[in-house]
Amino acid sequence: MNTKIHEGAMSEAAGPTRVPVLWARGLVKSFGSVVALNGVDIDVFAGEVLGVIGDNGAGKSTLIKCLSGALVPDAGEIWLNGGRAELSSPKDARALGIETVYQSLAVSPAMDIASNLYMAREERRPGPLGSVLRMLDKKGMRKRSAQAVQELGITTIQDMDQAVETLSGGQRQAVAVARASAFGSKVVILDEPTAALGVRESGQVLNLIRQLRERGLSVVLISHNMPHVWEVSDRIQIQRLGGCAGVITPESHSPTEGVAIMTGAEIL
Repeated sequence: MNTKIHEGAMSEAAGPTRVPVLWARGLVKSFGSVVALNGVDIDVFAGEVLGVIGDNGAGKSTLIKCLSGALVPDAGEIWLNGGRAELSSPKDARALGIETVYQSLAVSPAMDIASNLYMAREERRPGPLGSVLRMLDKKGMRKRSAQAVQELGITTIQDMDQAVETLSGGQRQAVAVARASAFGSKVVILDEPTAALGVRESGQVLNLIRQLRERGLSVVLISHNMPHVWEVSDRIQIQRLGGCAGVITPESHSPTEGVAIMTGAEIL
């Protein structure tokens, strides 16, 4: 694994009293002649929801992929807990406590809920049964999966042996969020978590986001749904044409004003 954190002083841009858990400075990423990110900065603080909005081609997805290790930026630095982090893969990011739930969810429909929560993180039974015979601790994983779901207040999922393909869209999203919260010790990134969900299921997902914040996790929410962003975000970063057009709050600007900044009709 190429996961590395370099010790160093925190940038003065983070402020003298409030230090971000995750922050980046001057991120640049190009794909041929197309500049997807052009010197983007971002700060993510503990116990907050940072909304990220922007039109198509604004650089939202590229920014998130750089923070999650899916892409390596051409220039710039990413810092985590006061040390510079080198993220060459999503595995590196997960090892440092950064979990990402993409819009595609990346769940296995044929597998049960517990198996999905522990996918690629399977735990073996204690003693020789695990170390020699390499038997999985299925009972323990089911128990800890149920605990993770319960801690998030997810009441619509009860049976950890239930196949994911039998769940509704909102329940599948809840499984993915529960997996991220169970292993994301610092930052959880959510990419369009309410897309294609109904009103009731969207409300349940928004409640899950609030639960993550109450547990002290940092949440980065990428969404095109402005009412949802304004409902749960503490701050909102606006991406435009590969750069950051500004950072606002739901108290300082309305969704209409945010969209105007996003489209260039207003300048922050």
